[in-house]
Order: sequence, then C-alpha cells, then structure tokens
Amino acid sequence: MRDDRIDARREAARLNEPVTEAANLARKLGLDPYPVNYWIVDHDEMNELIAYGGFQRRYPHWRWGMAYDRQQKQDQFGMGKAFEIVNNDNPAHAFLQESNSLADQKAVITHVEAHADFFANNEWFGLFGDGPGDDRSGPDAAAMLERHAETVREYAEDPDIDRDDVERFIDAVLCLEDTIDQHRAFARADERRERDAPPDLRERLDELDVSEEVRRQAFDEEWLDDLAESERADARLDDPHTDVLAYLLEHGRQYDEESGKAVEFEPWQKDVLELLRTEAYYFAGQKMTKVLNEGWAAFWESTMMSDEGFAGDDEFVTYADHMARVLGSPGLNPYKLGMELWEYVENVTNRREVVDKLLRVEGVTWRNFHDVVDFEAVQAALDPDPAIASITPETLAELDPADPRVDAEALDRARAGDIDIERYPWKVLTRAGLAERHFSLCKPQNREFLRRIRRSELERLARYMFDDEKYGSVSEALADVAYEAGWRRMRELRESHNDVTFIDAFLSEEFVDANDYFTYEYSEATGDFRAASTDPEDVKKKLLLQFTNFGKPTVAVYDGNFDNRNELLLGHQYNGIGLDIEQAKRVLERTYDLWGRPVNLMTVVSEYDEHELEIAQRRNREPTPTEVGKRIRYDGDDFETHALDPDLEARIVADDVDYDTKPDDWLA
Repeated sequence: MRDDRIDARREAARLNEPVTEAANLARKLGLDPYPVNYWIVDHDEMNELIAYGGFQRRYPHWRWGMAYDRQQKQDQFGMGKAFEIVNNDNPAHAFLQESNSLADQKAVITHVEAHADFFANNEWFGLFGDGPGDDRSGPDAAAMLERHAETVREYAEDPDIDRDDVERFIDAVLCLEDTIDQHRAFARADERRERDAPPDLRERLDELDVSEEVRRQAFDEEWLDDLAESERADARLDDPHTDVLAYLLEHGRQYDEESGKAVEFEPWQKDVLELLRTEAYYFAGQKMTKVLNEGWAAFWESTMMSDEGFAGDDEFVTYADHMARVLGSPGLNPYKLGMELWEYVENVTNRREVVDKLLRVEGVTWRNFHDVVDFEAVQAALDPDPAIASITPETLAELDPADPRVDAEALDRARAGDIDIERYPWKVLTRAGLAERHFSLCKPQNREFLRRIRRSELERLARYMFDDEKYGSVSEALADVAYEAGWRRMRELRESHNDVTFIDAFLSEEFVDANDYFTYEYSEATGDFRAASTDPEDVKKKLLLQFTNFGKPTVAVYDGNFDNRNELLLGHQYNGIGLDIEQAKRVLERTYDLWGRPVNLMTVVSEYDEHELEIAQRRNREPTPTEVGKRIRYDGDDFETHALDPDLEARIVADDVDYDTKPDDWLA
C-alpha cells in the first residue's frame, strides 16, 4: 500500500470523532443539513477538485487545466490556501486536505455542515431538482456530471467528429453560460413555457362575423400579414428571451462554409449544448448565493469552534489564525460581508425581541425609552444562567432534568460518565439552552447594540402595540424574552433569499456605518480609482449591481429575425454600467458560431467630449458623459457599429432597477 494512502487512512481515523460530533452539534443548533461524506485528499488532488468545481469527473476541456494551473500557482506563491471544497449534492461530498492541522480540519468540518444545511434548505438551490422539504432527494449532481463527462468524451474520441470542433463548440457555449433565466426552475429547453402569441386580427374579424366583401375591401391580406408580423415583433421586444442558451438550442444553427449558408446543428452539438445548459442551471444556485452561503457557513463555524469550544484549548490560536486569514482576504470578501450581515440579522432580531418586551412594561414608552431603561441592569438580566453558561462535570448536579433548556436523557448519560462533558458540554443542553448560552446581545462586541436603537424604530415597533402595560417590572418582562428569536429568524431567511434580495433587505444605514463600508470608482479625471461615497444607498446600489446576474451583464434575445433577415438581436439590459466593448465583440464571435448568421448586440456606451474631459482633468472633477445607444453587428467576418433606434434603446435601458423582490415574485 502506498504511503500516501496510509496517511489518508490515518487522517480519516483521526477525524471520525470530529465529523460525528460536528454533525451532532449542528443539529443541536437547529441546522438540518444533507448528510455529508468526507474524503481525505492530498495537495494535488485538492487542486484538481477545485479546478473541476468540486467534482471528481468533468467533461474534457482545456478550461480545467487552466483552472488547475491557476490554483497551483496560488498555493505556490502563498496567495491563498485551499482548506476544503464541498459540493451541493445529497449526500454532499466534502474533501479535506490531509496536510491540514487538526484545528483546520475541525474548522472545515463545521463550515461544511453549515454549507450542507444551506444546500438542503435554500429555495434557490431547490430550483434545480427537488426543492427544500421533507422529501428532498437532492440534485444527484456527481452522477449527472459524470454522465455528461462520459458523453462529451465519447464525442471527442469519435473518429467521425473532429476533437477540435468539440472544443471550439464548448468554448462558444461557455461564453454564454450565464445567459440563463436563473430565477426560474430548471426545465429542458423543449419543456419551457410557450409564450402567448398576440392574437391575429383575422381571428377577431371572424368573431365579429365580418363579411368576405367587407374584409376584401377594408383589409388587404398582405396588410394583415404585415400587421401580424409587426405585432409578433413587438411582443418579442416587450418580452425578450432571458434564457439565451435555450433559445439557441431551439433556433441556433452553424455556418457551413461549403454551402455558404446556415445549416442545422449536428446531433452531438445539440446534445452538448443541452448538457452545458443543464450544468449552468445546476451551478446557478451557488453563484446567486455566494455571500449568503459563505457567510452562513462562517457564522456557524465560528459559533461551533469559538463560542461552543469545538476547537480545543491547544487548537484555538491556530483556529483564530485560520479565521483571520479567511475574513481578512482583500477585495469584496463574501465570507466577511456575509458573516457580518448574518450577525446583523441576529442582533437586530434579538434587539427587537428585547425591546418588544421592554415597551410592554408600565411606564416605558418609545419616547422615554432611552431615559428610563437601565441598560446595564437589562444586560445583567439577559446574561445566561450561570448553570447554562458554564457546564462542567462538577456543575451537572445543578441542572434540572425538567428544565426545557436541558436534554434530560443526555444529562442522565453525562452523570453516569458516558459523555465527556469537558469536551462536549453542549450535549446536555437543548436548542433553547444553547440559544440562551450564546445570546448575541450578551457577547462583548454587541453589548451596546441594544442602546443604539433609534427612536424611529422604537416608534415603529410601538405603533401597533396594544398590550403596552403587560408587565409590572423590567425583570418580569425580560423573563419572557425568547432567546431563540435570532436563530429562528435566520433559518427563515436562509430558506428564501439570495445575495441580491438579502443585501437589499438588510444592508441598512446602521450596518454601513458600523462596518465602515464605502464605494469607490474609476476617475476619468485622475486615471485611477478613488473613494466615492459612504452614503448607505450608494453602497447598497454598488453591491447590488455586483451581484445581479452573478455580477455579469444581463443579456437577452430580443429578436431571432431582426430586420426580417434571420439575424439574431441581443440586448444588453443597461443599468448604468457599460460593457467592455472589445470583450463583447469576442462574445459575439462565439455567438455567431451558435447562430450561423449575423448577430447583433444592443447596448449603451458612455462617450466623453475631449475638450470637456481636458477641462475636467485640469480642474480635478469628473466629466459628465453622454450615454449613446449602439448596435454592434458581426457577420462572421467584420464588425459594424450602428446608431441604435431610440425605441430599441428605450427597451434596454433600466430607469430604475427594482431589487425589492423575493423568490415568489420572480417565480410567479
């Protein structure tokens, strides 16, 4: 047996207990994850898995080698260490690097359990396969991707098919892999909803029982044909196809050089396009919830490792360094932003729970709240019961088996010596006990959070409060505080939100101020980037634009018979951020390979007057651009740029992007 396999077996044996107990603790805390299979891999195997997106087999293509080389260089030059990778499947599969320290492995395992919970319960992952619920079979992704890999491999090795043609075709599809309707449940292209065609005027004339003589005199057949086509064109422009890959699968062609015209796809091409579209839908959930998902995993990892002491005393410094590196990564860090947002949700919910009780005390109103409430006394009253806060073998006798915060069965086992209480004190507590033990407003970093509540929020909470003299004292009111409120609210939100809806709902002025968020932008005047604004609405808008459509431009099919010449008309749904025109042209070249005829792209570009730009640079101020609609056309050989018809420009410009939507709205 090879030495590396012996090392892997030894590492697996060492991790058996942490894997089991992390899963048990996760469930005690209220998580409900898919079961997880853990695999021990070496350094090179980990890099291969990361390159393959977390799976062991993918279709043959050069992109995987490029991804592997990039990951290897990141490790080699210290630009980022891979601790783990986990995929969305049932059971989920997590891969641990055997060279990690035990502290790192424990951190990874707790992180993975939270990811598996998110995969199992978030509606956006449920759009691919069975959604959250009692009968959640999951996507069976590993088997699906392996089938896809084998299918593409067979085509690539088929002597009747040029392998280079297969790779080029995959290249073309991958340029458009994010042009799907990620807000709609996945369905095969031929199962997509059919659009309702606008009624033909002939049908209305039949209903009116118009005579043939009148029809011949008043309604010329050619005119009726033109009207019907015009109305169909308007309908297409008003309701563009957001699933570009599905549209190309139904209507796309390839250019045949011998005949000089577009011909039907080969069967292998339609097959490859369908399976790549399927994979795009599978990975859409991960792309749409990167901040939410990583923040969720980081939050519960920290709760288990730090707050509940899953990291032993001799491991805690190593773990703290691990977490500092993860949260301290530069740029827009999804772990940091996501964890801070989840902590904010927990704190806000717990604060409202406490304030709701305090406003029901005789003599306490929203107007005098900050004057009459003794916050130090409230804080002391909220601190967890000492018997719950510190559990040792010596204090087990103080726990009451009838207390709803205590797991009576586990307590009996602990008293009999069957549970190692020094390592796993949480085993003798219920979820209610753990919630009190880790109530967020009692943590040192959050002790001022209750005091910071604004009068406007107090007024809003009190507006519909009728039993506002329910309690005779503060202590009586605080005895009714539901310590689980924050965690319960977090579980509700993790079911329905994605990054866009979550940021829109919870990135508040208070959050922006407390965490020092700001926007930056490129300055045309100075030629570099600079801080632009600390206004919460600016910060929110900038973040929303980064996460809408995976942070990629939103492009849809507006017409497959543009100008009545079988040309494809794509529209960039402009939201104030312009395209990289040279990159857009490269994508049009690939799109031509999937259409077989000329392709057009509508967009809006910002143009600067050279004289005004020169004046702005001298005065160190930003010039004002002129936004101009353009249509870029590619015919297989050359590019042309045309002025965009004002009516078409109006259809692609978003005057006000509405982010205030939830999954039910998007799925309607």
